[in-house]
Amino acid sequence: MSLWTAAEIAGATGGTSSGEFVAEGVTFDSREIIGGELFIAMKGEATDGHRFIEGAHEKGAAGFLVSEDCAYPNVRVPDSFEALQALGRAGRDRVGATIVGVTGSVGKTSVKEALRHAFQEIEPEHTHWSVKSYNNHTGVPLSLARMPRDARLAVFEMGMNHTGELAALTRLVRPQVAVVTWVTSAHLAFFENEEAIADAKGEIFEGLEPGGVAVLPFDSPHYARLRAKAERHAARIFSFGSGAGADVRALQSASDAGGSTVIADVDGNRVAYRIPLPGAHWIANSLAVLAAVHAAGVDLAAAALGLSQMQGLEGRGAQYRIPAKDGEALLIDESYNANPASMAASLAVLGAAKAARRIAVLGPMRELGDASERLHAELAPHVSAAKVDVAVLVGDETIPLESALPREIAVVRVSDAAGARAALSDIIAAGDAILLKASNSVGLGRIASALRGIN
Repeated sequence: MSLWTAAEIAGATGGTSSGEFVAEGVTFDSREIIGGELFIAMKGEATDGHRFIEGAHEKGAAGFLVSEDCAYPNVRVPDSFEALQALGRAGRDRVGATIVGVTGSVGKTSVKEALRHAFQEIEPEHTHWSVKSYNNHTGVPLSLARMPRDARLAVFEMGMNHTGELAALTRLVRPQVAVVTWVTSAHLAFFENEEAIADAKGEIFEGLEPGGVAVLPFDSPHYARLRAKAERHAARIFSFGSGAGADVRALQSASDAGGSTVIADVDGNRVAYRIPLPGAHWIANSLAVLAAVHAAGVDLAAAALGLSQMQGLEGRGAQYRIPAKDGEALLIDESYNANPASMAASLAVLGAAKAARRIAVLGPMRELGDASERLHAELAPHVSAAKVDVAVLVGDETIPLESALPREIAVVRVSDAAGARAALSDIIAAGDAILLKASNSVGLGRIASALRGIN
């Protein structure tokens, strides 16, 4: 079954087709082409996708969505960005799938991936999901355009850092179930306070289909605010958390270095399961997944089995054994992003790890605005609670944290990721546990790759 024909692309976008072709995939990144894709030539601030048409053709692209002349099979449109939005809407319109949308300050990619695993236990051949962190104004319509016409279950991640962004994205996705994982001070530089962030996250409910369900974090200090927003758009609301009164609640839970075990009450149904991922944040993530699965009306037991197969994501909690002097060390890769809540959760995982020493490589949490110094300093109790022996602090933004740390924690100050990598080469020994955590722009992911021998 083809994903798109040229006629369908032209009909969806209002473009003009140069002739018939069939696309089995969609991308606007020529590096992703393996053969048979529609390549969308996007014009951005940094580059113009039309420059990559020749290379995309050589790699086997089936056709092109362009706003300029093209020598190969194409659909010509006035604006390729607007055409991508239109193709995404058409992709959504033609399917009868049950769709879950996920947002939150932390945990949205993890919950999306866990939902993907759960859904694949139920519909292994008919589950669709957004890949990587394709959660913005280009990634969401691209993920919709990639959705097979016979999809039955789908999950899409949606992100934002400004008011109004989620409202636009959720009206593209039009989910039957909308999940908010958590609200914290991520992107505080663009909002007056956390309440304003909660309001922006609540925009996800605006796109709910009639009869749709909202899934909310019961333990959040912003629960009442989120619920008030959800009540205006959702036919039903499911809450998840540890507090009495949550619709999906952990009755018993325990986390160790090897993972987390949970007995949960899911709206009156008892479910026991184990996730091979440690930390209280993963227990909360799993409850959000079960709430979404229940809201979608699919098999809880199969979803729990899917959770048991969930693995740590690269840059988001994946753990690796890496070579060290006289043996091996444990690497906890949380290098993809950071905010106060995820920093605390990651440090707790480091603290629970069995290790001769604990080394925390911590870089800046970006986009915190005027609260940046205070929020970095407030990480100090979490570093102490994690029993960190050595803190490698990256960049000037972590100076307030260094000032707040107790003297018994050895501090190594470096200016950038390269400096952190050099410092680690002199520090790591057998039996150590090393945490990498910072905003993605700091580049600690390169350290993870180097320690794993990838580059």
